Amino acid sequence: MSKKAHFKILFLFLVLFIVIFLNTNHINASINSNIRLVVNNNDITSFASPIIENDRTLVPVRFIAEEIGATVYWDGINRTVTIKKDGKSILLFIDSYLISYNNNQSHMISDVAPKIINDRTYVPVRLISNVFGIGVSWNSETRTVYINTDEQSTITPFFDIDFSSHTSGDTISGKTIIDIKMGDKFSETTSEIKLILLDKGSKKGFVVSQTDDTSGILEYIPKVEDNGEKVLVATAYDKYGKFIGGDAITINIDVNPVVVLTGLDTTKLITDTIYLKPSINFLATQVKYEIINYKNGKTITVTSQDPFGSYAFVPTMELNGVCAIKVIAYDGNGHAYESKIRYVTVLVNRRLSLKGISEGKSITKAVTLSVNRNFDVIETQFVVMNTLTKEKEILMKSNQYSYEWFPSPNNQGDMEVYTIVTDTNGVSYESEHIKVIVDIDAILYLKGIGPNQVITKDTTLSIKSNVDLYNVRYVLTNVDTKVVRYLSTNMNDDDTFVYSPTNIDEGNITIQVEGFYQGSKIYSESIPLIVYLDTIYGPQAIIAKNQFLDFASKLAVNTWKETGMSAALQTAQAILETGWGQSVPVDKYTGKLSYNLFGIKGSGSNGFVISNTWEVYNGVVYRIDDEFRAYYNVSESWEDHLYFLLNSSRYKPFTDVMYDSTLGAWAIKRAGYATDPLYPIKLIRIIKQYDLLELDKVGIQ
Repeated sequence: MSKKAHFKILFLFLVLFIVIFLNTNHINASINSNIRLVVNNNDITSFASPIIENDRTLVPVRFIAEEIGATVYWDGINRTVTIKKDGKSILLFIDSYLISYNNNQSHMISDVAPKIINDRTYVPVRLISNVFGIGVSWNSETRTVYINTDEQSTITPFFDIDFSSHTSGDTISGKTIIDIKMGDKFSETTSEIKLILLDKGSKKGFVVSQTDDTSGILEYIPKVEDNGEKVLVATAYDKYGKFIGGDAITINIDVNPVVVLTGLDTTKLITDTIYLKPSINFLATQVKYEIINYKNGKTITVTSQDPFGSYAFVPTMELNGVCAIKVIAYDGNGHAYESKIRYVTVLVNRRLSLKGISEGKSITKAVTLSVNRNFDVIETQFVVMNTLTKEKEILMKSNQYSYEWFPSPNNQGDMEVYTIVTDTNGVSYESEHIKVIVDIDAILYLKGIGPNQVITKDTTLSIKSNVDLYNVRYVLTNVDTKVVRYLSTNMNDDDTFVYSPTNIDEGNITIQVEGFYQGSKIYSESIPLIVYLDTIYGPQAIIAKNQFLDFASKLAVNTWKETGMSAALQTAQAILETGWGQSVPVDKYTGKLSYNLFGIKGSGSNGFVISNTWEVYNGVVYRIDDEFRAYYNVSESWEDHLYFLLNSSRYKPFTDVMYDSTLGAWAIKRAGYATDPLYPIKLIRIIKQYDLLELDKVGIQ
């Protein structure tokens, strides 16, 4: 076949395809166009035909409004349609299920959101009936929609879902229970219910409560800063997260802040630890406790506490007598609200004991002694006494409350250990004696390094021993070559030594210290180390600091839409944990970037990187290598962090409230996510300072 003939055949096929395609579109258009629209006996089908979408008849609202004498206003910036007639107005938000009518005093949830089709706003025909109170009917034989203003109709909700505990016009003044009733159809298909509080003007707002309990009982804790007339919406979703129905009412938020201190029984004496907890009728960001003794003015102030948790109050003798206790709660704008003062009587007996050893214990190594007391002291002594000879030795006398006791072999035998403290009035008290058996040899500890530490630079070493040593030497052994060399000679036991690693030490080594005591050599433990003198890579930035907020917030908003976890909270965490994206772990040996924004250990989609973590050995903090998850990009890290939180039973209390940044910040702390006691406060401050709550705003879409 010639090329010319081949081209003609292809051309004919192309023409045939275009003809079929155009005819198909014409057929679909005809299916929609054969639905007639008659308003007050006037056939206006030629202006814009009704359409069928998901078994719902949609009609062009402008032509209908004009036909019945209403005026239509279009706001292209806010994408709203306002319809006014006879002193009443209706407000439609494009792509929003929420409809406002009766001059923005009443609201309903539509089953189909108003939408733009061919530059015209279409709405469900049933909505016309509801908002205008006029007759709407459908003739299936002639496929005609009839709208008649001479006929009256009543508002019929689109869904069998409604607020049973509240009605429009109600006032919410504090924490309250919201009861949502659903028909059988919705009860069977609903997997989650959300309460959304919307600004009456913009129709934007926040999720304020949610539950997967289809009984429809939700607890709502209002914010003081939300006071005013609002729209409260209940929305139901199926197991796929698809909106399936809802109800809306107008309410007035008028919080009258009430803070109550619980955990106290003023009829009983406080003789031991009690747990205080605030009961607050608004959403507080933090609380503070104040305890004041009326007699001596002794005051205890505890700040930055969990408004949803408890505080363990341990009374001391200085508080004996009548005390005033109160809790102070702070709202999102930093305004303080105090509880009523509760008066209690504290009566604790003096308590003094020695911790760190137990009766009958054999002392074979260094132990840390500490004082347990319930009164203020200005001086502490730790004393050891030979049980047989009654000879005493003061181990320490200072204002410190702990001491490392490292008895020497000369102290062998039965001993009694106790503490003597002096209170603020100059009176001394002695603890009970604890009998121990000292059974210890000459011991030598190497300090300044720890097992598996990577040595990259000069490192200061020292020793600790329970005997006087001489001719102390540090010994290095190359594990691979077995070569042994002395790093130092003839040092005293109180000297420090700076180890400067060299190229010949690179690789696996051990360091041990030896010394002489009474003519015999004693050794410390041999500590395995790694010497690495090549380039060490530190944390890197993943983006310019001034671009990180926009970068992180976009990721947060995307995952918020998928999971419901506050985007504000996610963004604040990323800011706090990466230093605005400037400190992301890399492999310290290769420079491989981890993209790990949340410091999760283990192996990720791109393996892992080696970075530093902290350990303690012989009382010294040092760094060792550990594996941190690595990803191919930041998005993977973000998703993995969410998976980490959402799929652990440990974080269930957090995921229950993760829709709200304040509730979530405290819940994640209680679940043990961070050891920093101020972690929630830092997150809340970042959210406030950078107005991150805007990221959590929603409409009814």
